[in-house]
Amino acid sequence: MFVARQSKIIAFVALASLVGIPNTADAAQCGSTATGFEAWKQQFADEARGRGASTTAIAALMGATYATATIAADRGQRSFRLSLDQFLAKRGGPMITARGRALKQSQAALFASLEQRYGVPPGPLLAIWGMETAFGAQRGNQNTLSAVATLAYDCRRSAFFIEQLYATLTLIDRGILSAGTRGSMHGEIGQTQFLPKSILNYGTGGDLNNAADALASTANFLKAHGWRAGAGYQPGEPNFSAIQAWNAASVYQRAIALIGQEIDERERPSARR
Repeated sequence: MFVARQSKIIAFVALASLVGIPNTADAAQCGSTATGFEAWKQQFADEARGRGASTTAIAALMGATYATATIAADRGQRSFRLSLDQFLAKRGGPMITARGRALKQSQAALFASLEQRYGVPPGPLLAIWGMETAFGAQRGNQNTLSAVATLAYDCRRSAFFIEQLYATLTLIDRGILSAGTRGSMHGEIGQTQFLPKSILNYGTGGDLNNAADALASTANFLKAHGWRAGAGYQPGEPNFSAIQAWNAASVYQRAIALIGQEIDERERPSARR
């Protein structure tokens, strides 16, 4: 749903040899329509074999189909151009705050354990969970491999999604994902919508469709991006940069910070932009 997330992450964490950007001189040719997708898959499969992809992963890739709905969603992300107030109204900010406060109380032991381990308070985690999937209610039904392969083929952001596709094949090789795994339009998976490469880098194990596992991985992501226990997370404060790493859209970042603060019952910012 929110592909801007993680797309500006620049820190590289060493992965299996599958995860990397192929030499541009040898790379399969990208395209902007479905016409060349099957030929591209053949070329990309050859590259993936050269990087050690298993026959299982290659077979899954060859079964991927061009995801027209994903392309339409990728071209239509207009909400990130709204003002903060408009964005919160469109995404149900008050509902997320209210439900987040209730979950903070009913799941107090879980959030206390996460804060003790990762230093991240309940507010930002609940804000992300609510914003991404309405607390698990809207996790998507798009085939993950087809979505990621389509975006890797599409010239618009091919380099970023080629990395995601290699990560997807690695996860299939490891049995973490399958050819039939389903998620959101851009390949995001689970309760808080992790992209495949972030599963490899920051996943803490378990099932991302399980709320506790997904929230632990989310807290680990934030900690890995510099979250400091006890520091503030509003714009200009030390932990805001970790929220920025989660999603590259400014209005999304500010919405998460504001909703998180409201859930944590801290002082409300005096102004919005």
